[in-house]
Amino acid sequence: MANEQEHLERIKQTIIDGDNQASVDAVKEALAAGVDPLPILNEGLMVGADIVGKKFESGEYFLPQLMLAGRALKAAMSVVEPVLKEKYVGDEAVERDTGIVVIATVQTDIHDIGKNIVASMLTASGFEVHDLGVDVPIKDIIARARDVKANIIGCSALLTTSMPFMRDLINLLEAMGEREHFKVMVGGASVTPEFAERIGADGTAPNAIQAVKLAKRLIREQREAQGAG
Repeated sequence: MANEQEHLERIKQTIIDGDNQASVDAVKEALAAGVDPLPILNEGLMVGADIVGKKFESGEYFLPQLMLAGRALKAAMSVVEPVLKEKYVGDEAVERDTGIVVIATVQTDIHDIGKNIVASMLTASGFEVHDLGVDVPIKDIIARARDVKANIIGCSALLTTSMPFMRDLINLLEAMGEREHFKVMVGGASVTPEFAERIGADGTAPNAIQAVKLAKRLIREQREAQGAG
């Protein structure tokens, strides 16, 4: 019988291989064996996705492999997400820290594996998530955030050439007089805390678990500020 680490290793490998059915089977087997859904997400799916992202950026993987990995990840998340939701959502104290998030990969970038993981984890944690997909113009991101009265805008980019659009989004919010209405989270393989601070974002996180914690903290800060106002 496989131990927990062996289950996680297999899950990781199915994402790297872009094997749709194998990813579903591996997650189901891990859950059946009693593996907690958080390690499945954090140490299996996320690690696999991170490796795929790095292979894509280095030129070892190309768009077809990226798309296959994304499909495998999405299929696996459809299995693990309901279990995450059942196990970790429902606490009233937790629910108070949730809100509305608009998330997208910025224009000129088609990478969505990390974004999809964060969106799924936010959803599983009780947030209302509007995922706009990839290669989304910053004006469209802002327009949707205004339409749904979002608390948080999440921007993702894998390519370093796409990262300046995150700064442009924040600058546009400021020019529109809308900056104080939204917390802005940024993320991606090349995004560092220093970069996030430099462009005026409200934060970044190294993985989806930390992204959820950051989102909850930003929601609390936002509501405290509104209460003080």
